[in-house]
Amino acid sequence: MSRAEGGTSSEEIVADAHRLRRIYDDGLGAGGSAGAPRPVVSDSWQRSLAAHVDPEGRLPPLIYLADELKEVRTGHPLHTVMPLLRSTLVSIADEAMHVMLVTDADGTVLWRDGAHGLLHSADDVGLVEGTRWAEETIGTNAMGTALAVDEPVRIHSAEHLVRAYHDWTCVAAPVHDPDTGDTIGAIDISGPLHTVHPALVQLVTATAHLAENQLRVRLAIADERLRVRNMPHLAALRGSEGALLSASGRVIASEPYGLFPERIRLDDGVDRVQLGDGREMAVEKLAEGYLLVPPSRRRGRVVPTVPTAAPRPLELRFTGGGGPRVTLDGEEFAATLRPAEILTALALHPDGLSGEQLTLMLYGEDGNPTTVRGEIHRLRSSLGAELLLTRPYRLAAGPEADFLRVRAALRDGRVSDALDSCHGELLPRSNAPAVRELRDELVVGLRHAVLASDDVALLHRFVVHPLGTDDLEAHELLLDLLDRDDPRRAAVAARAEHLRD
Repeated sequence: MSRAEGGTSSEEIVADAHRLRRIYDDGLGAGGSAGAPRPVVSDSWQRSLAAHVDPEGRLPPLIYLADELKEVRTGHPLHTVMPLLRSTLVSIADEAMHVMLVTDADGTVLWRDGAHGLLHSADDVGLVEGTRWAEETIGTNAMGTALAVDEPVRIHSAEHLVRAYHDWTCVAAPVHDPDTGDTIGAIDISGPLHTVHPALVQLVTATAHLAENQLRVRLAIADERLRVRNMPHLAALRGSEGALLSASGRVIASEPYGLFPERIRLDDGVDRVQLGDGREMAVEKLAEGYLLVPPSRRRGRVVPTVPTAAPRPLELRFTGGGGPRVTLDGEEFAATLRPAEILTALALHPDGLSGEQLTLMLYGEDGNPTTVRGEIHRLRSSLGAELLLTRPYRLAAGPEADFLRVRAALRDGRVSDALDSCHGELLPRSNAPAVRELRDELVVGLRHAVLASDDVALLHRFVVHPLGTDDLEAHELLLDLLDRDDPRRAAVAARAEHLRD
């Protein structure tokens, strides 16, 4: 334990901060003469540096703009316990000159409150709503490290990897979903280093447990509501085995009692499941969960959630500059990057995607399905639940999308049509794996088809197109094909010379 952890005076706290800074300066320079950081800090430094976090960096990335946060918060499970967190921590934070922060599972700050005089200082270092404090984005910090190790963490002064936060002390604890056990966020108290107190870790940890307990009470109420409303389904089996399941696959009631495991994994869209003992059960979707029955007792397919009314027309223009544009019911509006990435993935898979599949396409192996669920919730609020369906995630009808037209034209050998439909690269700012793969497919495929055509008119359209304006090989090929007296030759030659230079 450092002297700050058992701290009794500001002089000891400052002295401890100086000691940590000497360790920091030696440790990052691999000197080590001043001693070693705590193991939890050392391990976090290694993870952060492996993620290429710059210790001389400044601010965390902004994930959500202010006008996006309301919907994100509403869809997050900690939304229901925020009154408890505020009543427990905010008054203490005000008095002790601290800021209370609550994050999602990815370390993005969704709520902030606390001492008014400290909020301006917090603004200066990026401790604001919408910023992401995961270790891989801003290095060792209490929120990110607590989520990484799944336990309460205190990070004091120069234990932060990024030097800009050496004047701060932060304490955080993870919060878990009582249903699935998954981490759903973190609660953090941050303040100037001289305000550190040994009881903060216990306070934040106890508050996280209070939040989990309140979520557990709400879960029990929801379970009882599900049981009461749907027990007639079990009774109708008249002695045949069956079970009521929550939306997450927990067994709420069964007939006979004890014949089913506590939880049954159900993938999105399945209509049958095999239990661990080899029994096969039919899966019927209920309004709030599932009913398992023997296949012979199945009542018939559940009424589909697809609306009977004609889906609203949806058009997507995601190639080229100017940002992604969405047209719904004839009204065009700009879309932010993440909703555009989701719509791209869903447009490519009209039969639907599970939460895990969509997470992989958007974030890769490091993604979190909880984050995707929140983003889907926001997008459904914007587009309408009748247009964006769930279980599996899918669009009610295929959209008119420029990237789909380009892809289809290339596959059919209609190169001219592909060039007409393409306005540039697909979502050029996106790093989502599914978007990157399709972007490369379209760019490489269109370029290859144009250059292989030896069509002068098509080549000329390509070299003045956003995809071809910097393509020296295309310009030189066009010069070889153009007649000497062609009026387009001078401009093409000048551009080729510029590209050579």
